[in-house]
Amino acid sequence: MSRDLPSGAKRLAERHAKVWAAYEKLGEAVAEGGPLDANTRRLVKLALSIGCSSEGAVHSHIRRALAEGMNADQLRHVMLLAIPTLGLPTAVKALTWIDDIIDGQ
Repeated sequence: MSRDLPSGAKRLAERHAKVWAAYEKLGEAVAEGGPLDANTRRLVKLALSIGCSSEGAVHSHIRRALAEGMNADQLRHVMLLAIPTLGLPTAVKALTWIDDIIDGQ
């Protein structure tokens, strides 16, 4: 495993190493499959995580974005952009998840 993983993903990776390796290769292939730069890809992944209401994925993408040098204002802007499409309650929920990580650092 190339990085620290959340507990569920870590268990899957340990128990099914070949599946995890294929999953990682898929992630690399789709990242390289188009013209978006790394920061844009990270913001899109954050938006998708907010859209599917995945707290764990939002936390993960916030951690990664901060480690990659993105700032809190950029990440919170994604939450604001969610308001007209996903609704205020979803955006507020996302803000709490984003702040879990940003405020915890």
